[in-house]
Amino acid sequence: MNDFSLFLGEGVRHITDIRGYDHILFIAALCLPYLLKDWRSVLLLITAFTIGHSLTLALSIYNKILVSSNWIEFLIPVTILLTAVENYFVKKFDDKQMYLRYASALIFGLIHGMGFSNYLRSMMGKEESIIAELLAFNIGLEFGQILIVAIVMFVGFIFVQFLKVPRREWLLFVSGGIFAAALQMAIERFPVS
Repeated sequence: MNDFSLFLGEGVRHITDIRGYDHILFIAALCLPYLLKDWRSVLLLITAFTIGHSLTLALSIYNKILVSSNWIEFLIPVTILLTAVENYFVKKFDDKQMYLRYASALIFGLIHGMGFSNYLRSMMGKEESIIAELLAFNIGLEFGQILIVAIVMFVGFIFVQFLKVPRREWLLFVSGGIFAAALQMAIERFPVS
């Protein structure tokens, strides 16, 4: 059980670590269009992302998927860019219009999972069975993501509902900042070879 709690904690720390702010930016961009009242939709969205990254994380750990880490590190900010751009097309804040986000969260989760795999593989060593550790790490990631979402949605609540900033302007302004940060990351991480 000690290993389980170790990997659970590592999952939380890995997703919330400010030095790995690319994951934080992605989660923020993903949940920006939503308000606190939309918490069920956001939970489904984050779970779709978790399913995607859990799948490729497991496949990468077992060496079933091998993609150059340079390309993965480049594609992660590309997913952030695309999510920020997707936010610019949100005109109606209606859950029926947002189903495409679940698919993109799942697909982009596949890319992010391969990014997590190098970190997790370095922690595990050469153990035969890693199912419990993988489960613990993924649960930790989910908890960390929920924490990030709660912070983003609370800040959104303050600006949109308390300070009365129009919801669309809030979405566009923050998405623009996330886009700029992700563009810089993508340029810096572009694989040369």
